[in-house]
Amino acid sequence: MSSNPTRRGVLAGFAAVPILAAPSVVHAFGDALPVEREQTGAMRNISSFTRRKWEDHFEQIGVGAIVCDVASRAVHFWSPQGNYHIFPSSVPKTDELTKRGYTEVVRKKVGPDWRPTASMLETDPDLPRYVGPGPDNPLGTHAMYLGWPAYLIHGTHDTRKIGRPSSSGCFGLYNEQVASLFPMVEIGTQVRVI
Repeated sequence: MSSNPTRRGVLAGFAAVPILAAPSVVHAFGDALPVEREQTGAMRNISSFTRRKWEDHFEQIGVGAIVCDVASRAVHFWSPQGNYHIFPSSVPKTDELTKRGYTEVVRKKVGPDWRPTASMLETDPDLPRYVGPGPDNPLGTHAMYLGWPAYLIHGTHDTRKIGRPSSSGCFGLYNEQVASLFPMVEIGTQVRVI
């Protein structure tokens, strides 16, 4: 067995710990984690984990605050008490699919179902019209719906998407991490996509 940590292991272990509890982890990686080469030699995308401050994005923390950071491919969360957590995420495939600005969490669902949007069906007419909760669902185990229609923070069963531009506008997290974030996020939590 190799003693070298895997990319997934480093990301999962790092993001599962609140940053305030482990500032040395952030310092050890600086602004970027190492990038692995696949057998093909192609670079694998990985989050750069740029540390954020809620005060740079919101006037008050309220019931909580989330910054979805496209550049660092991470979701940052602050509880009402100011506890800070950071999770690696998938991000939209293109700038055209990325809606930036301010919104809020308007609904939460454990075991979400999924229907493709009209634009998704235009791009891929072979997509299923409906997927119920379970291992084939693109929304994973938990979903937090934003004030913008069809934009969510959710889990994913396809862990290859994390740290990559791979979504149609949403931010996907490892199922284990979205499950830990989900109970901390209240309806009305403010969200900024940058």
